[in-house]
Amino acid sequence: MSIQPRRAVAYHLFLALVAFAASGLASLPAAAQDWPNKPVTFIVPFAAGGGTDAFARPLTAQLDKQLNQRFLIDNRAGAGGTIGAAAAAKAEPNGYTFFVGAAHHAIAPSIYLKLDYDFEKDFVPVILIAAPPQVVTVNPTKVQAKTLAEFIAFAKANPGKVDYASAGRGTTHHLAGELFQILAGTQMNHVPYRGAGPAMQDLVSGQIHVMFDGLGTSANQIQSGTLRGLALAAPARSSAIPDVPTSAEAGLKGYEVSTWYALFAPKGTPPEITAKMAAEVRKALDTELLKEIWAKNGSATPNLAGPEFGKFVSSEIKRWAEVVQKAGIKPE
Repeated sequence: MSIQPRRAVAYHLFLALVAFAASGLASLPAAAQDWPNKPVTFIVPFAAGGGTDAFARPLTAQLDKQLNQRFLIDNRAGAGGTIGAAAAAKAEPNGYTFFVGAAHHAIAPSIYLKLDYDFEKDFVPVILIAAPPQVVTVNPTKVQAKTLAEFIAFAKANPGKVDYASAGRGTTHHLAGELFQILAGTQMNHVPYRGAGPAMQDLVSGQIHVMFDGLGTSANQIQSGTLRGLALAAPARSSAIPDVPTSAEAGLKGYEVSTWYALFAPKGTPPEITAKMAAEVRKALDTELLKEIWAKNGSATPNLAGPEFGKFVSSEIKRWAEVVQKAGIKPE
């Protein structure tokens, strides 16, 4: 072969390689620019009507408007939120399935001996959605106590006879109850449910005495008088329930717990898409409508996303591991 044909072959090969590289570099940004061009699913690992729903549904409704595309909620309850997490971890990382995780998922590694996913390795932290504090909430017809001190005295006088509900084993409702027992010296029974919604229904109907619930699901019930809020597990009172004292004000120091909710993507989701999702969620949280809904549910609109949010998740996993150990909860 002469020099000239060889040069021609080399030249055409060079052009082919340049075209291939250009198409590869352009594919992800193009996908992000075109995203979403079909409905996006948010897997919510708890039953409808719980605290996760209280924030996820208004958020998806707002994203519908912003992006002119359907954002769907897929409730997959069970095992303290780990069933839904496992399903989300196995979802195709194409930007059309996201996971609405919660503080419960930072607890799960210390509660379950075997999980079908690794919360830190199988998910990409996208953005923190809300972080409402827990509130000690009782049924006023079943519990006559009007203050936290009176309730603690009632629980101590009836060891093993007071039931507290949770959204499932290993949820913040569960650990908030156990932390309360450590600090207050009570002996109550833990009754796990398949989500905060069913647990709240039984609390309202009087089947359960107390719930250490996120303010997102308790605020409306407390405001209406259906339930009685005894103490907020936060350093300051909430404008949603201004008459309810903080736990420190009520006499139980060191009792601070929040149930945070956040958006995660399956590992491998294009970073351009997760970045665009974070930006759109931030835009949604800045709307007056969502600010009003969040405030009513006892949460500010947070501003924590990407790697910094990932660091927060790691710190939460360590924090709850210490609580599980102190409470003497045996992993299963």
